[in-house]
Amino acid sequence: MDENSPRPVQVNIPVTAFQALLIFAVGLLLIVWWMNTPPGLLGKADAAGYAVCHRISERSFMIGDRQMPLCARCSGMFLGALIGTVYYLRRSGRRAGMPPLSISILLGAFLVLFAVDGGNSYLHFFPGFIGLYEPNNTMRLITGTGVGLGIASILVPVVNQTYWRSYDNRPVLERFGQFIPLLVVAGLVDLAVLSEIPLLLYPLALLSAGGILLVLSLVYSLVWILLSKQENRFDRPRELWVMLLVGFFTALLQIAVIDAGRFWLTGTWGGFNF
Repeated sequence: MDENSPRPVQVNIPVTAFQALLIFAVGLLLIVWWMNTPPGLLGKADAAGYAVCHRISERSFMIGDRQMPLCARCSGMFLGALIGTVYYLRRSGRRAGMPPLSISILLGAFLVLFAVDGGNSYLHFFPGFIGLYEPNNTMRLITGTGVGLGIASILVPVVNQTYWRSYDNRPVLERFGQFIPLLVVAGLVDLAVLSEIPLLLYPLALLSAGGILLVLSLVYSLVWILLSKQENRFDRPRELWVMLLVGFFTALLQIAVIDAGRFWLTGTWGGFNF
């Protein structure tokens, strides 16, 4: 390079004391949680599910002779939320409007079915209760997935309305036809779970646990942005890393505290016994 040619400008973004402390705290919490939870990736997924799900074996799908990290209903819910969030963010960008009425009605129907099936399933814990029908894991999975898609349909618009200085007021989806690919993908995921093929269930088990962390991290990042009065101050994704990391730290802290409390009470990483 010629001595007189202009040198590239290097921009150094200083890390504040708070940011360094945050990175240290996240790393420390992650190490402590990792060392005190069951071994292996599925063991960590079990520990994440342990914080949000009853994990009753009879109401869960099995990977061979091993229980999934979440029950059938929670597996559907967090897989649906993960699929929906990724779909909306990839397809709709910074659109912040709620889905149209046709999609909202379908999602509302899923919520009603979720409540009815959940109530019917719960009442079957009581001896002698006949119920509306015999509960089954297929119905739990499908209704859970529908509610998970509904969570994503609300969460993504709220995220865009809160994060960005400049966002698009249009709905995340403008017509029902744009929702069909998401339904197809969710249906294929449910079929993969129902197949109970270990080669398919293993990655889906990990993804369901990832859905827990994704949803909780996004929700807590929103909470911290609102508490610190920083809503609508961000222009680029890289500006969000601190708030996203705070959200992740809070989500992991919640999981760790619930894990510790539940393990202290039950002495086992297994599901509740009724």
